[in-house]
Amino acid sequence: MNRLPEMIDDNRSLWSALLGDGRFLLALTGVALIASGGFALFLSITGHFLPHDVARLGMDARQLGRIANPALVKFMFHDRAAFGGSLIAIGLLYLWIVEFPLKQGEAWSWWTLALSGITGFGSFLTYIGYGYLDTWHGVATLFLLPIYLGGMIRSRCLLVGPTNWRTLLKIRSPDNVSRRYRAGKLLLLIYGAGLSSAGVTIMSVGMSSVFVREDLNYIGLSYIEICGVAKPLVPIIAHDRAGFGGGLLSIGVTLILLVLHARPTRSFRQVMLLAGLTGFSMAIGVHFIIGYLDPGHLAPAFAGAVIFLAGWALMRLPAAATKPLARPQATDLIKV
Repeated sequence: MNRLPEMIDDNRSLWSALLGDGRFLLALTGVALIASGGFALFLSITGHFLPHDVARLGMDARQLGRIANPALVKFMFHDRAAFGGSLIAIGLLYLWIVEFPLKQGEAWSWWTLALSGITGFGSFLTYIGYGYLDTWHGVATLFLLPIYLGGMIRSRCLLVGPTNWRTLLKIRSPDNVSRRYRAGKLLLLIYGAGLSSAGVTIMSVGMSSVFVREDLNYIGLSYIEICGVAKPLVPIIAHDRAGFGGGLLSIGVTLILLVLHARPTRSFRQVMLLAGLTGFSMAIGVHFIIGYLDPGHLAPAFAGAVIFLAGWALMRLPAAATKPLARPQATDLIKV
């Protein structure tokens, strides 16, 4: 005689069931960053300003090119293309963190997302320094921030063992690693530190002088002449520069913590390469497209690419050594 299956008393709220353990919300954050980066690239390729930029300037990209010069417009798109590449790169890293170390309950991955989010979302406040509140950027931030925070709050339940920030100080390295591996790890840490330093520098420039000498040489106009084209023009450019700087800082912080804590598994190496190539192809490639080829300006980017690729190639373990560590049990660890 067949028996009906016993009813399961699922007393979860609808809200709790939809949000799950928070990983979906964090993955959605990564997807949104990738989509935003792709949209920025699309606008740069097609040569269009956002509607609120046009409204603030009183002219579109073509009109600005005629009033000032085409190089100024190309310069603006070069900043936005580089920013788009940085958003795609950080989004890819978020998706990897959510699917692999966070899913395994590794607390360092949660804190990596926390620090990355603080630097990334916090960079929006740089608008105070240049006085231009990008309403579209503000709305997107207000929309995405609750999703990110909800994911962070919900995903705390996944963590196993010590869960406070001191887990970032406990670095577990594979046993008997080669000098080659150590050299690769060091190069990637140098690269991450360089990205963070570059991000802080670019944000500072965006909130102060906005342009460096090489920028003005390429544009062919002085700072005063650019200000004279349209009053909101310099603040809009400053916003783009500071946003790109914030993106670099967020990537740099994330990359340093990943290199320190993540095992160089197949998926980790793949996402690192994909994120790196995406960022470099946008940040370097756009200069060749618009003809901004000052050697001094491009040298740091090329140096960073060489360091990154060398570190990525060297930081590799034999297949047998990249098997995941056993998931720690709460009873086996002493809380910090």
